[in-house]
Order: sequence, then C-alpha cells, then structure tokens
Amino acid sequence: MPLTVTNTLPSNAMVPRTVPVFVGCPNTLISPSITKSCSSAISWKLKSASPAISLSRICYSGNPVVRSLIGSAAKMEATVENATMNDVQRRLMFEDECILVDEEDHVIGHDSKYNCHLMEKIESENLLHRAFSVFLFNTKYELLLQQRSATKVTFPLVWTNTCCSHPLYRDSELIEENCLGVRNAAQRKLYDELGIAAEDVPIDQFVPLGRILYKAPSDGKWGEHELDYLVFIVRDVALHPNPEEVADVKYVNKEQLKELIKKADAGEDGIKLSPWFRLAAENFLFDWWNKAENGTLAEAVDMKTIHKLT
Repeated sequence: MPLTVTNTLPSNAMVPRTVPVFVGCPNTLISPSITKSCSSAISWKLKSASPAISLSRICYSGNPVVRSLIGSAAKMEATVENATMNDVQRRLMFEDECILVDEEDHVIGHDSKYNCHLMEKIESENLLHRAFSVFLFNTKYELLLQQRSATKVTFPLVWTNTCCSHPLYRDSELIEENCLGVRNAAQRKLYDELGIAAEDVPIDQFVPLGRILYKAPSDGKWGEHELDYLVFIVRDVALHPNPEEVADVKYVNKEQLKELIKKADAGEDGIKLSPWFRLAAENFLFDWWNKAENGTLAEAVDMKTIHKLT
C-alpha cells in the first residue's frame, strides 16, 4: 500500500534511487514509476530491489523522515518484487544466513541467502558462500536424485544430486574440524528436503571427498557462487519428500544417469541438470562411484585442494 508523507521536505533532500512508495508533498504526488522532481526536490529512479534494500545507508538526505521512509519502503519493495516466492522460500531467503568465505575457504562473514544469490551482488561484491552437495546411495549403489521444486528461487525444476544446500552461520555448522559443520548441515537438510530421519544418516557416515568453486547464473536476477563440499553417504533410507523443496525423486544406476545426462545435453523431454551436479558428474562422480562400490572410497578423499571450475 502506498505511503503518504505530508511533511514539506527540505530542498536538499535528494534520494538517488526509487523505492516503491508514493510520496505526497503540498504540491504534487510522485509515482515510483517515473523520474520527477517536486517542490521537495526528491528525485526518484526505478531500480531493482537489491540496491533499494541498502538505500537507507546511501541516502544523500540528512532528513530523518526521508531516511525512515526509505528504510521502510525498501523492505516493501523486496516484498513486492518477490511476491512470486511462496512463504517457505521467502522465509529461507531472508532468515537463513549463509557463511561467506574467500577463495581459500576462510570464513570472512555472513549474509542472507537472498543477497548471496543475487547476481548483482555476486558480480559487484564477489560474494562467495560455502555450500554442500550430498550424493546418497542405497546399498545397491544406486544414486538418489531429486528434481528441485517449481518454487525454488534458483534453478527450479532441474534434476540434481540428492541434496544441495548451505551450512548456516551458526555454531554447529561453522565447525571446521573433520568438516563437522558441513556434516551437521547435510543431516539437517536431508530431513528438511527429503524427510530422511537423522538416525538414518548418522553424522559419522558422511564422507566429504572434495571441494569445488564455481559460479553459475540461474536467470537474469539469481545465481550461484559457491565453494561447494561434495559429500558421499551410502545408506538405505525412508523417504518423505517435502513438496515445497522437491518435485520428484528417483534412484539411478550409472548407465541410467549417463542416459539422463545425454537427454539433458540434447534438450530432450525438458530435462535440465543443475550446474554443480553437471560439474561433479563431469569431473569426479563416476570415478568416486566406482571406488565406493569397490570399497576404496577413502582413496578419493582430497580436502586440501579447491578445484576452481568456473
């Protein structure tokens, strides 16, 4: 709903970007869809939500009314622009705090999942966050795949490995010794996305094998820039997929996965693969899969190298 301010603002109040409000002054009404100056000398320019979110920090005005208005309005713009998100995805985007790292995987801070997946911020601020990709096999060594739900902000409806997500900026998921933070996060998200009980995937059964660094746009607005831990686990589990997160699941053997990749390459049946899954499959997956079947998976572990695949 538009906000109206009846104050006459000082002539030096200049705002460099638009926020989604209607500001009334004694002489005119300014719409956010145009660029115009009124007697209060406020210039409005339509811009995307991401810079608007930080608008109150860069506003040229010293007027507290303007600053307060911009801060509130920026939140409104984010809500309006992301109205297509369902409640679950919106909550995750704004409440989850991802772990920011440098290219050597040293923790340098944290930021919202929303900001970490905006291509504008990825490109302008080089935001890089820690992630993980779980590859869960049953005892027949079939790999569990999921198709991401249609409501996912990045890469909706693409097929990918069992579970892909982020350790969060919290004590239990920041533990670096033996990759315990990543393992804790993997166990949490397997339950969130696939309903796999924690006792079915014990922490000590996760095997982190390596790390990749990649960047991939999803559409014009969203994308990924991740330092991704690739994790194997072999367990028979009961599945209860969460439809807010997962559209479909299936187990595949090696030949079936190769056929799926061929179909994705050819654009057949509308099949698409996530970029991180494709990178893992092209560089590591089948060799590691063979080693898992042969009981020699420990030979594949390399947590010292960060493979830069962008």
